[in-house]
Amino acid sequence: MIVRSFLAWSETATVAQRSRAAGALARAFLVSDLSEAERADALVAMAVLLDDPSPLVRRELAVALALSDAAPHHIVASLAADQFDVALPILQHSPVLEDGDLIDILAGGCAEAQVVIARRAGLSAPLRAVLAEIGCREAVLTIIDAHLTDAVLARLIDRFADDGEIREAILQLPELPADLRVRLVEATATALASFVAGWIPQERLTRVKREACERGAVIIASDSDYQVEDLCLLVRHLRDGRQLTAALLLRSLLSGDRLLLEAALSELSGFSVERIAGLTRLWNGAGFRALFARSGLPDWLIVPIKAALDVLDELGIDDSYAHTGTLRLSVVEPVLAACEARHDPALRPVIATLRRFQAEAAREEARQRAMTMMPIARPDLAAIAHPVQVRPPVAIDLKAIEDELFCNAA
Repeated sequence: MIVRSFLAWSETATVAQRSRAAGALARAFLVSDLSEAERADALVAMAVLLDDPSPLVRRELAVALALSDAAPHHIVASLAADQFDVALPILQHSPVLEDGDLIDILAGGCAEAQVVIARRAGLSAPLRAVLAEIGCREAVLTIIDAHLTDAVLARLIDRFADDGEIREAILQLPELPADLRVRLVEATATALASFVAGWIPQERLTRVKREACERGAVIIASDSDYQVEDLCLLVRHLRDGRQLTAALLLRSLLSGDRLLLEAALSELSGFSVERIAGLTRLWNGAGFRALFARSGLPDWLIVPIKAALDVLDELGIDDSYAHTGTLRLSVVEPVLAACEARHDPALRPVIATLRRFQAEAAREEARQRAMTMMPIARPDLAAIAHPVQVRPPVAIDLKAIEDELFCNAA
């Protein structure tokens, strides 16, 4: 009888009257002491309101039901699938919606709904994974935080490799795996290389991009927050992407870092990193030469690598962690001299690489000297009164990579 009377009344009621009735009906269902028959009638009446031609009526129903965990699921699910203005309060707050309901809505492709769902409190891991797979850019930016799994972050990098804001947001996450950081550097270098593609020859552009990625990999490998397992994952990623090159291994050694070489030899030979470390420390013995042959690296590469290990031992550079990844002129030049002294035609490519490294290290050393000389030219009295020694942090600076690209493009 109540439902029949309500339907008859709604035929002539105005939109404002139906809206007030919808809100009152929903609140009565949630908080009033109704009999079973009355509750059943109220459910029928709310189902009828789902077909009301005015979105204002349906939205009033959604507002009344949005915060309650006692709201009827089929009514809430229908409202959540309605047009966005009606669905908004349900998508924002309703505790009745389950992951399956929200996934269906995400699959509908409405960008506004995706963003609202992404902002829901306590978003579950399956929903985060779905948003990473099909979510729009704004929704993805919303979910990027430390709770995302490595697999989800990898998928985001795949989808949004050319989006600088998303790359930066991921890069700022604490404890980001080394292989993902390298992928971000690669994506940044690719995006910037595309930007300057029309200004410099393709061959030079390819080399600049490759060297930028190598510098990034060396910096990441030298980060003291990473353990051996992280470096092995990094090396595996580099190997799969055909980026585990002789130039990269030499760059790491010439910056004072042994660990990337050890991880690479472990990945290539199948030996444990601990065993590799022992053989590397005895680099002048037959065991190291046998290890090198087992790894499948070219024979000529052992010459600069042994020369670099010799220089590191002579200079007392043993702690591979916490370096800045910068090439050391004091290491590059003796290695270059050792290679040139052999007069071996097979070493010509590596000598050319070492000469580029020499020029790069010399430029960096000049920059550092200029920075130390600047306070002399323009003394800062406050700094003189309270000198502070600041060690630059080990980090990936995407802006620095951008500057380097444009510098080489000039």
